[in-house]
Amino acid sequence: MGKKPAFLLLPFFFLALSGPAHTRARPITNLSTAVISDGTHDVREPALIQLNNKYLISPSDMCEQTYGFLPCTTSLLGNVFLIAVYGYLMLLAAKLLSNGSEILLQIIGPGIIGGLFLPVLSSVPDAAIILASGLSGSKETAQNQVSVGMGLLAGSTVMLLTVLWGSCLLVGKCDIEGTTAVDLKDTKRFSLTGSGVSTDAWTCYAARIMVLSIVPFIIVQLPKVLNTTSISRVTVLISLIVSLSLVIVYSIYQVFQPWIQKRRIEYAKQKQLISGILKLVKMHALGRLFTDDGEPNIDVIQKLFNIIDENADGCLSAKELRALVIGIQFEDVDTNIDDAIEKVMEDFDTSKDSCIDEHEFVVGISRWLNRLKHSAIQREDDGSWTPRLINDFQERARTEYDLLGDKNDEVAELIENPKWMASKAVSMLLMGTIVAAVCSDPLVDAVDNFSTASNIPSLFVAFIILPFATTSEAVSALIFASRKRSRTSSLTYSTIYGSVTMSNILSLSVFLSLVYFRHLTWNFSAEVSVILLVCILMGLIASFRTTFPLWMCLVACMLYPFSLLLLYVLDNVLKGS
Repeated sequence: MGKKPAFLLLPFFFLALSGPAHTRARPITNLSTAVISDGTHDVREPALIQLNNKYLISPSDMCEQTYGFLPCTTSLLGNVFLIAVYGYLMLLAAKLLSNGSEILLQIIGPGIIGGLFLPVLSSVPDAAIILASGLSGSKETAQNQVSVGMGLLAGSTVMLLTVLWGSCLLVGKCDIEGTTAVDLKDTKRFSLTGSGVSTDAWTCYAARIMVLSIVPFIIVQLPKVLNTTSISRVTVLISLIVSLSLVIVYSIYQVFQPWIQKRRIEYAKQKQLISGILKLVKMHALGRLFTDDGEPNIDVIQKLFNIIDENADGCLSAKELRALVIGIQFEDVDTNIDDAIEKVMEDFDTSKDSCIDEHEFVVGISRWLNRLKHSAIQREDDGSWTPRLINDFQERARTEYDLLGDKNDEVAELIENPKWMASKAVSMLLMGTIVAAVCSDPLVDAVDNFSTASNIPSLFVAFIILPFATTSEAVSALIFASRKRSRTSSLTYSTIYGSVTMSNILSLSVFLSLVYFRHLTWNFSAEVSVILLVCILMGLIASFRTTFPLWMCLVACMLYPFSLLLLYVLDNVLKGS
């Protein structure tokens, strides 16, 4: 209900801008043929009433209406108003696409829809503006306006990885204890080193993928690096092919990522099971588990088998294994006892007779001990390092499990009336796509007209303003990060890295298509340099650490004005070279 007043204002918006200042006027001519005269001759009437105001339109400087009927103006304030209105409509389109995608994802779940279809839809607003900037008009007009699309492309990447990244760190900060941030605990307030956020391992993978997505930018810049123009068109085509290929590969990864994550989590649980059983083995062992030369002690393992084999039938049954597994303290790891027994049986019972004999037990425990030994460095020669080795292995397994993020902080909500919700989601996606397609062209025209009226290059107008109009994730990311949980922080930053990745490959593919098929000149070294700098710097920071102290918020936010300054220097002072 809260969004209806915005739509009700649209008729007044079009009515207010449809006056004489926004349509072509015909001057009054041939006054000498008037039938009635007041006796005064040779008086020249002005062709159009003019006000002495530099912000209003003059008859010698008229604008061209988009689609032949949408309002336009060449005045400075008028274009500010138009950018605000069209920018709001583009933001509304982005929200419709985002909300529709989330509803559809909840109903259908991850897979082909979530991996292929929805990531493409999330880039529709940016792609629509990029298309509008270079698709219509002559080649010369497209070459001039296409800087709006590149400005949006660079501005979106920089804004997401600097302003939004740092803001999410600020609102999501928790107390850092040890090497991780504690959920829902924020007592250190604005301590630059004592407060921060922690993310899971999958967020690091998303950041690494984002760094890889800059490869097409590097390829297309090769002629500038080599100081040659003979291969410019070839490198644009190669970069286009590479970017489209990366879109396909990334989408396939998105499809299979839930399956990969599930396998990794199961593997981490198995390592916890191994460490727990080995700890119990050490407690019940009648001697050292390793001999003096570091090999598994077969005699001790055989004695242990006899202790576990309660009925002395020479075979460990599932019931006897249950008594062993129940004694393991899995702590925070959600491990099902039956699943644990099944994993032990699967790993030890090579004969597949649902029974572990003494030989299979000795081979299985020896394999686990060797795996344990190879995972750490032996520090003492008397074998007393075994308990510490087991504890270290268990701690690493628990840390790996935590980083994989298998904990659900939010209670899953059942979707009532899924058919109606699916129809609603599809309608939102369709409406968002239509609004983005319709409003992108007049928004580009308004930015171009504002640039002309203010003498500010359209590149900088698009770089600063348009990302806020097409990025619907900003507000929702801040709200999500403010829940102050590691899980929500991980999802927030993964979304940011995913958005940048899609911008670097899908939006760039659209832009490269315009450049190649319209035979435009690639002269965007300044924008590409800024994108490469921010993506590499922030990507490397996020790729190799999972905890971010609060001082990194300052670094990220200061990177935004530095990027803008660098863009100005490269584009104006050094002429993009």
